[in-house]
Amino acid sequence: MFLLVFVVVLGTVVTVNSEKHSLTYIYTALSKPVGLEGIHEFTAMGLLDGKMIDYYDSEHQTKVPKQPWMGERLSKEYWDKGTQSRRSKQQWFKVNIDILMKRMRQDDTDVHVIQWMVGCEGVVQADGSLRYHRGINTYGYDGNDFLSFDDIHSVWVAPTDAAVPTKRKWDDVQVLTEYTKGYLENECMDWLEKFRSLGKNQIKKAPPPEVFVFARNAKVETNVILMCLATGFYPKDIVLNIKRNGHILTREDGVVTSDVRPNEDDTFQRRDYVEIRRSDTSNYSCEVIHAESDMYVEKSWDHHLPPPPSGPGGDNTGVIVGAVVVLLLVLAVVVVPVVWFRKHILGAARLEPGTAGTAREVYPSYTPAQPDVKMWKENQTDETKVMLLCVVKGFYPDDITLNMKRNGRILTREDGVKSSGVSVNKDDTFVRRDRVEVLKSEVSRYSCEIIHDASGFRDEYFWDSGNTTINDEAEILLEENEDLSW
Repeated sequence: MFLLVFVVVLGTVVTVNSEKHSLTYIYTALSKPVGLEGIHEFTAMGLLDGKMIDYYDSEHQTKVPKQPWMGERLSKEYWDKGTQSRRSKQQWFKVNIDILMKRMRQDDTDVHVIQWMVGCEGVVQADGSLRYHRGINTYGYDGNDFLSFDDIHSVWVAPTDAAVPTKRKWDDVQVLTEYTKGYLENECMDWLEKFRSLGKNQIKKAPPPEVFVFARNAKVETNVILMCLATGFYPKDIVLNIKRNGHILTREDGVVTSDVRPNEDDTFQRRDYVEIRRSDTSNYSCEVIHAESDMYVEKSWDHHLPPPPSGPGGDNTGVIVGAVVVLLLVLAVVVVPVVWFRKHILGAARLEPGTAGTAREVYPSYTPAQPDVKMWKENQTDETKVMLLCVVKGFYPDDITLNMKRNGRILTREDGVKSSGVSVNKDDTFVRRDRVEVLKSEVSRYSCEIIHDASGFRDEYFWDSGNTTINDEAEILLEENEDLSW
């Protein structure tokens, strides 16, 4: 049996002049159990700056914190909601593996794998805030790129013929495209800032790097490899320079770097090296700057040389660049629930351009359904603010009015109101989700007005002053929008 193994290198090159931070969710689903210790049929994890902050697998079926501050600062409701979300994603992936296996005429002889990675990266500004830099939303199947979202052009990209049907299907659902773009650029960034704020104290307590400078034999007997290793630091932003007589060496001088790599204990390492002559008497040193731990050190090489290689051809072990990678045969599934957009939802229930008449006239057999209304508050990164959310679910047909009000006045986009738009549930009903950010000190009376003429439903609901919760926005992602099958 061919067992597919995913190798994912977490972390990107951090430039000297820009501090970057990332929030990434990785989900992996196997087509069948493999019977190996520690390898689960479904796994999901969240990573802040490449460091695991939460975890879920199909054996234990519970979302758990992987950092102390995650467990301490987030409520039981947060973890319960995240657990339910990941259980539904587990089912979503199982359905879609079956779809792809049939589409590609594969049987269950081999193990097949779907992986999804979604997240965002921000750059620290002068005032300490994060500016959106880029987003990632990509699916892989059996180790190959399958589908990804082009955030700039707001389209799904299919690098393989097998993904074209999915691309066409998802491109046709405008609300999915809009929500995906909005999630990457806004909601994901909100949670990135929030998680960094929650874990700030622990990050500052993280140990500074240990620094080592030593020489190894090179393939050329007259030369040695001068190595500078910094390891055990967190977060991953670091400056490392090899110097000769106080002058910083560069790639033009022959310096090679491993870049920043993760260690097994969630810290990071970096190795830089340069090949020099054994007879070189210059003063070599290794300069390391790790701003988060307020560490600056410059360690000099003591000119201790390794014994010359004894056998012909020299020491062929070369240089271990330290390519530490995170092996992820297990990890990932989307933060979207199982749902089928049936043909009459994508086609029949939606009037084609130029079609005359209303939905009732064209499809007179539908039965109107009244909306279910849910309202709550979310804490924000800015502790002085709170997010008010109003969700209407289960209504049919899709024509609905949702107004967020302050003291009876309808709020608009200019007032900061954001809407997911109307999208489809798995039972062929619809859902819409609106929100607005307000000050906690606000004494105004906020309400959510719902009008659904087809079912004769009209009501207005008010937020109370309590019931403030933090909901896993990054995890539920499209929960109210009900994702598409492949």
